[in-house]
Amino acid sequence: MYAINGALGSPYSMKIRALMRYRRIQHLWVHGAGSRDALSKVKAPVIPIVEYPDGTFHNDSTPLIYDLEARHAERSVIPPDPARAFIAHLIEDFADEWVTKAMFGYRWLDEVDQIQMSRWLAFDAMKGGGLETSQRYAEQFRARQVGRMAIVGCTAENFPLIVASTRALLSALEAHVVDQHCLFGTRPSLAEFSMYGQLSQLGVDPTAQTMMRNDYPYSFRWLLHIDDMSGIDGEWDTEITGADTPFAPIITAWLKQVGEIYMPFLRANAAAIEAGDEMFSITAMGLPYTQGVFKYQVKCLADLRARYAALDAAARGRIDPLLAQTGCLNALLNQ
Repeated sequence: MYAINGALGSPYSMKIRALMRYRRIQHLWVHGAGSRDALSKVKAPVIPIVEYPDGTFHNDSTPLIYDLEARHAERSVIPPDPARAFIAHLIEDFADEWVTKAMFGYRWLDEVDQIQMSRWLAFDAMKGGGLETSQRYAEQFRARQVGRMAIVGCTAENFPLIVASTRALLSALEAHVVDQHCLFGTRPSLAEFSMYGQLSQLGVDPTAQTMMRNDYPYSFRWLLHIDDMSGIDGEWDTEITGADTPFAPIITAWLKQVGEIYMPFLRANAAAIEAGDEMFSITAMGLPYTQGVFKYQVKCLADLRARYAALDAAARGRIDPLLAQTGCLNALLNQ
């Protein structure tokens, strides 16, 4: 049996838990103090950390998903059409690396969110010990997280772009979920689970939850459906209507976000690192954004390009017009 060492306040933990629930992969959910020992078992001590049946420990949610695919054939979350599999991965990467800024910013910019969420996360981690001890830990955790805001680009100056981007993707999701819950048919892909992971936190934090309840009520409710899809049996759209099935409008809408914001973000970060700079800036949706460089996101860009380059001509032919239309193609071609 697998054990997910995670936390309710961790978007990547929620992503992996929801995915394993859907895939009906037997697992334990180890949360709070019981999960701390796992931190010493991996190179980068970040959750979720999944203990495998053989006693080994693994983390980083994207490689975890693909390793589970290799080990368990049933109820795959990778569309069988390579073109759709690439689009699903692109959206997954966008959620993990850009939409996470909404999660972090909404949680730690305003005092009302800082107070509630630091106290809730302390409550989750300690599971007892008394109110005074819990709130003292909460203040320490709050100070640490608020102190990291500039490092991850979640500053007051950057937040208008993060909010505009979040509202655009939620608007597309709201229009989509009243017709169907999934992106590529009637069964979920890794893209839904990655986006769910980030949005699951917006559905909890005070300011973001109020926004979702007021402006995106069906997207808010959708989160609870994605959290446990173990009872869902569905089909990929290409199995229903063939390889030339048009993409749902939400795919175009979300890829426009990728093309307008995420690809320029990745390219500017890579260019700054190559030039030896410590900071980089972009303008997207008419709004400025400045952040320190991150080496990991150079790997993300290289991986996306490698996955695209590995597609055969037929797969590229099905998605190149969409990638060009949404502003993603040149970055993938390194042009």
